[in-house]
Amino acid sequence: MGLVYLIILALVQGITEFLPISSSAHLILAPEITGQADQGTLIDVMAHAGTLLAVMVYFRTEMIDALTGKLALLQGRITPGGKLVLMVALATPPVLIVGAGLYVTGFVDALRDPLVIAAATAVFAIPLWAADHFCKQVKTVETMGWRDALWFGLAQATAMIPGASRSGVTMTAGRALGFTRSEAARFSMIMAIPVIAALGLLAVIELARGAAPGATLSDGLLVAGLSFAVAWAAIAVLMRVVDRIGFLPFVIYRFALAALLVWWAI
Repeated sequence: MGLVYLIILALVQGITEFLPISSSAHLILAPEITGQADQGTLIDVMAHAGTLLAVMVYFRTEMIDALTGKLALLQGRITPGGKLVLMVALATPPVLIVGAGLYVTGFVDALRDPLVIAAATAVFAIPLWAADHFCKQVKTVETMGWRDALWFGLAQATAMIPGASRSGVTMTAGRALGFTRSEAARFSMIMAIPVIAALGLLAVIELARGAAPGATLSDGLLVAGLSFAVAWAAIAVLMRVVDRIGFLPFVIYRFALAALLVWWAI
């Protein structure tokens, strides 16, 4: 897999992962536009792993609090960091169950279709706009409850559909539950850590044993490293501007992208 194409994948992933426009959809479209062979789901996952590392470094204070909070939980005490660990733990099982089912059945590859992406891109844009336009902005990650975490988790499970956007559906859930834009974005990023970490470990194992024709573990590690560098800048920009600009620009982009995909497919 050529270096230039890996750089393109890293740029696409790093820029789009934290925007509610579906990084997976853009990664699937990359070979369609460039004429390259499809890099496959394992390289996509490694690109996600790079952005995961960027999340952990950017939110390093929360990560340290979560680590100390987990230790406190083992001692029977609940700290703010421990509560965050519990909320993420509650939000994680739905997507792991759905993702495992799609991977085992092989249906995950069947979803890599431009028309599927177009439909999901458009359909999931509507609730994103509605939740952001009509719902209050009062809750924070520190005030969230277990029901909020479960709703975040159920929303994340729908993101296994390329084009739905993991960031998009979880931010939609957050805004529908009354979280501020920046707080919905913050929990959306943090809750992805266990999911992407598990998928990343699986991708490393699969690439190491040569399960992806045309892609090597070196390709995966390189795209992960490049994605990390791009994502670091992308998170900083999103967290600074999301409260000011809202989600409407991304909704408009999603409809434009869906129209382009339909035109491309037919």
